[in-house]
Order: sequence, then C-alpha cells, then structure tokens
Amino acid sequence: MAQILAPSTHWQMRMTKNCVNANPCTTKMWDSMFLKQKTKGAVKVSTRFRVCAQQSVSSTVNRLDDLLNMDIRPYTDKIIAEYVWIGGTGIDIRSKSRTIPKPVEDPSQLPKWNYDGSSTGQAPGEDSEVILYPQSIFKDPFRGGNNILVICDSYTPGGEPIPTNKRHRAAEIFSNQKVIDEVPWFGIEQEYTLLQPNVKWPLGWPVGAYPGPQGPYYCAAGADKSFGRDISDAHYKACIYAGINISGTNGEVMPGQWEYQVGPSVGIEAGDHIWCSRYILERITEQAGVVLSLDPKPIEGDWNGAGCHTNYSTKSMREDGGFEVIKKAILNLSLRHKDHISAYGEGNERRLTGKHETANIDTFSWGVANRGCSVRVGRETEKQGKGYLEDRRPASNMDPYVVTSLLAETTLLWEPTLEAEAIAAQKLALKV
Repeated sequence: MAQILAPSTHWQMRMTKNCVNANPCTTKMWDSMFLKQKTKGAVKVSTRFRVCAQQSVSSTVNRLDDLLNMDIRPYTDKIIAEYVWIGGTGIDIRSKSRTIPKPVEDPSQLPKWNYDGSSTGQAPGEDSEVILYPQSIFKDPFRGGNNILVICDSYTPGGEPIPTNKRHRAAEIFSNQKVIDEVPWFGIEQEYTLLQPNVKWPLGWPVGAYPGPQGPYYCAAGADKSFGRDISDAHYKACIYAGINISGTNGEVMPGQWEYQVGPSVGIEAGDHIWCSRYILERITEQAGVVLSLDPKPIEGDWNGAGCHTNYSTKSMREDGGFEVIKKAILNLSLRHKDHISAYGEGNERRLTGKHETANIDTFSWGVANRGCSVRVGRETEKQGKGYLEDRRPASNMDPYVVTSLLAETTLLWEPTLEAEAIAAQKLALKV
C-alpha cells in the first residue's frame, strides 16, 4: 500500500470550476494500446483492392476519432452524464447516458433516473422499474470537457433501497455521530487480473500452458515479466483526471495481475471512489480488448490470489496512544471474524488458505509486519505508538461499501461483552 498521509480535499467531491479547461483522455492518447491495427498511410500489397480497403479502414477510424474527441463546449452548454450503478450480481457495473442542460457541481443538481431492473436481475418483469439516485460526481476521462460520471445507488419507486443497494446502509453507519467524530480513513488496495479474450487465460501466459514460477514478476519491467502495463498506466491517468483519489499502482506477484491503491479516503467516499475506479478500468479494458477479472483466485495452484486489502484508521488511532486503540479494534474484529468473512467477497475460501501471503479463512490472527495474518500492523505504527491497521481478508471482488462500513461498525459502534473480550484478549495475547 502506498504510504498513507492524509485525505485529499476531494473527500467531499464537487466539480471544480476549472474543469472546463481540462483535456480529456482522448482516443488518440490510447493509440499505442487500443488501435494497434490502425495503419497510417497506404500499405504495399499485391492488389489495388487491398490498398483501397486499408485506406478506407484508416479513414473510418480517423472519422470516428474526430467525433469521439469532439469538444462540444463551443457549441452548447449541454453535457453528457454517464449514470453508473451496481447490477444484480453485486459486482457487475452498469451505466447509461443522458443529456443534462448545463454543467453541474453537485449530485443534488442532477435528476433521478430509472432503468429496467428485470434486465439486471434486480426486479421482476411485472414491476421492473428501479430508480437511480445520483450520489457522487467525477469528471469523465473518456468524453472530457464538462461531461461527468455519476455514481448512483438504486431504489424502488417507493423510495426503499433495493437489496443490492449496499451504499444506503453504509451511508447510515457513516452518518452516525460517533463515526463522524472519529473521521475514519480508508486506503484500499485493489488487485485485479487481466485475461486474454475468448480463452480467459491471464494476459502474457502461453495459451493452455504456464509461465515460469512466481518470483520475477512483482513490480518488474520487461516484455517477459510485465504484461498489461499500458492498461495500468492508462487507468492511473484516467483516475487522476476523473478526480479519484488514486495513490499508486504496481505489478503484482502473479504475472498478468496488477494492483492500484485508492485513498486515504474518508467514510463513504472510499466506496464511491473504488466503484468509479472499477468502472473506468472496465471501460479501458473494453477498449483494449482485454477481459478484467476480480476473481479472488483466478488460477488454481501455486499462484497468488487477488485481494483488496483495506487499510483503516480512526482519529483516536492516529493520535498519541493510538496503538492501544488499534489493539482494541483488533480485539473486536476477532470476535466478529465470521461476520466479516461472510461479507468480504465470493470465493474468498479459495484464496484464504494460509498460503501465498494469506491467513487461513477459519482462524483470526494478527501480527506486526506479518503478511500471513488476518490483520497486519506496520512496524512504523508499532514504533510510533499510533497509526493504522491493515485488514488483509477482503477479496478482490468485495463491495467497498460493505467492507468499509463494517469495519467502522465493528470498531466504533459494536461493543462485546466483558467476558468475551477477556477471553479473546487472552487468546490473541492482547493486553488492552
């Protein structure tokens, strides 16, 4: 995880006044990755027909580029808003576009919208209308200008959150005064795997076979060790443009696997930023013709899985004497281990085996600088007597609204019995 310093001023996201002068991440900026088939100029071939065909394809691509990169601001005040929401599986991301009369600075200025919930697995066909509530705004790195991405959550026409709307409950927890007073920070490490299309095999791997064993790929450079860097870099820049508080990225232990970090983010912002960053990554891999996987164990065997380690601190943890507060939080987390595991992502049992830098899914553990534990505390936190903890249990496909709000609830709002606390403290060798 990139070093956690302090949240950006973007933690209460508003569209900035100078966004009108920002440059979009245009199609031409992705040329080396997305348009490798594009050829400039005529090609020497054996027949005139093939030359004409190649020129026609290039001309069509150029015209599409011109339209995709067109800046409409000199001609109209209207903008395009891409409404983004979470689908019925709880991990799929859906979106659709609408025209807004003029630029906006706050989600409250945007209209609610609706979609066909029967087509996303979120409503029956006979009563299929689901309502989108705009919640957070980001600049659109694909369209540029004043155009925006809008993170939404979903409700029934009567105003009740639908079952897959996890943001609503998270917002309630983060609105609790006790939680507000503790200013919870989150730094989330999102791992993902890039797959070759059609065969669904990791990018850079020989089809139906395996590369050399793990070791040379982590944070590596070179055509035989790093696969998908252009996608990672394009995503990094697009997130910065959008206003996402992305703090770093790196190649992971398994070839074809990458990680990026978002945070530190305050409260509900953490979930909004992760979901928007995932949407942008889906769009970039779509353009690149590569499949994005958030499976926590995409390849069985002696290969690392994919997690979403969540770094967490409160105001009390960051102040002098905070290490004692951290140990009390770890105590609470141990007592609700099963509750957290059940909410930390599908298929996580294939990843949390006690191998490949993970703890066993059935046993809670903690340690200083130990990446084989459920919860890790850094050396610097121990030395300074204050800082943060890292929950290493969440899977790569976890819902950030669920994980962040559950951490806040367990450590700030939930109180165990004294007897359970004493037994757990003894078991974990925690003197709280």
